[in-house]
Amino acid sequence: MKKKIFIPVIAVVIGISTVSFKSDFFEIAKQIEIFTELFKELNMNYVDETNPAELMDSAIEGMLADLDPYTKYWTEQEVEDAKINRSGDYSGIGATVRNQDGKMTITEPRKGYPADKAGLKAGDEIIKIGDITVADVDGDAGDLLKGAPNSEVVITYKRQGKMDKATIKRSAVEIDAVPFSKLINGDTGYIVLTKFNKKASSQVKEALVSLKTDGATKIILDLRGNGGGLLSEAINICNLFLPKGSLITTTKSVVKKYNKTYTTSQEPVDTEIPLVVLVNGRSASASEIVSGGLQDYDRAVVVGARTFGKGLVQRPKPLTYGTSVKITISRYYTPSGRCIQALDYWNRDENGNAVRTDAADYNEFKTKNGRKVLDGGGVLPDIQVSSAKLSPVTTALLKDNAIFEYATDYYYNHQYSDMSEFSWSQADFADFKSFLNRTGFKYETGTEKAFAKALEQADKDDLKTEVSAAYSQLTNAITLAKEKSIDDRQDEIENLLIDEIVKRYFYRDGLYEYQIINNVEVKEALAVLADKNRYNKILNN
Repeated sequence: MKKKIFIPVIAVVIGISTVSFKSDFFEIAKQIEIFTELFKELNMNYVDETNPAELMDSAIEGMLADLDPYTKYWTEQEVEDAKINRSGDYSGIGATVRNQDGKMTITEPRKGYPADKAGLKAGDEIIKIGDITVADVDGDAGDLLKGAPNSEVVITYKRQGKMDKATIKRSAVEIDAVPFSKLINGDTGYIVLTKFNKKASSQVKEALVSLKTDGATKIILDLRGNGGGLLSEAINICNLFLPKGSLITTTKSVVKKYNKTYTTSQEPVDTEIPLVVLVNGRSASASEIVSGGLQDYDRAVVVGARTFGKGLVQRPKPLTYGTSVKITISRYYTPSGRCIQALDYWNRDENGNAVRTDAADYNEFKTKNGRKVLDGGGVLPDIQVSSAKLSPVTTALLKDNAIFEYATDYYYNHQYSDMSEFSWSQADFADFKSFLNRTGFKYETGTEKAFAKALEQADKDDLKTEVSAAYSQLTNAITLAKEKSIDDRQDEIENLLIDEIVKRYFYRDGLYEYQIINNVEVKEALAVLADKNRYNKILNN
């Protein structure tokens, strides 16, 4: 018997479309009416029984797929998750997990929280939560780990091929925006900001004031790996270092009400203290507003690698039944007028991927002191550090979780009780390459994709026989070049490997303590702050 269903979910489509009503009400109303009729007829008459919710999810995903990846439909649970991310507080086991291909893996147990106290480690695969098998869950099984404080949950997990269980008592979990700050060398304050939640500006201010009280006369603000968050917190953090009334960002949209300027509204903490901001390719959104704004005012020297280049602002819009849609409403521009968006989502290649803005198309802007800065591809640091970059092979290693998996393997084959015992050698890197061979790591370059497509066309043109030998030679050359690329990018790969390994033994605090002494970007930040002439020359050149 086929299902005859009412369609309250059409309200979702109407809600998603509301912003566009401004341009052509009739056309939108017409398309919604067509969709409503199609959806009804499909569910009532299709040869097999359909699932209306799944069909609607697919329709929504398909509609949003042609836009940017930040415009997303949120289920009721995803709305709650977003609230947690913004607030920084929730109740659960205190561990971050990765859900991929039907598997849930602990990526980081937070020190002192329930998962850590129960002995769970990064790399543990959670098989069951209570009586529920993770692989059978349709949706985010990680939500099952959350619950009221002091409630218990039994977790069945697999570690190094062996099954085990742990009974965990949930507790309140606080996610600090600033997990670490410290005075280095007696005069340099180091502040790590990992996210822009509601605590971000207050915690940065608290750390800044405390470090100055302890004797800091220079500051390093570390935004590496910070994917962003609340725009208001980015403005407030800039306000700590810039005068009241300073323009930080302008947002521009086809919807006039979203055209806004954001300025600092409070008295600053310190507008003179020498400042370095650390960034890399995973610094995005609010991180780019802060680094780009401080760079445009010549208030800080930016060190590291080019940032991600997001350049887009989202706002959640509530829909019916507790759902929501997060819509990209505008682009933001730095004080000098730069839009640092790196990917053009309206112009895509033959594979449907957004096209990256070509460096030849970047536009030149001027900082407050007249320095040249460019738009189009993220915030380019004043001092670039090669090991901070993410090359295609490194990105592939991260995407494949090869660095994470090797760190797990390394942890169970090496034991350290103190950070001073840890060392990394060329032999360790050679072992990592052997690990990649053993586990079958492979990645496809853009060149390979292009050549494969050319061979397909040659086949259609009856030229495959003639070009096959040349194609084979080319693919062999590419294979050798790919193997060499791992050696060529050893520094950047080793940075990520060491960070992941150190965190396994000594948690995040240990990682930051290690970086203060050993990390190349931190060393460069300390060096430029120690050289007043060089610092001033960069900001006035």
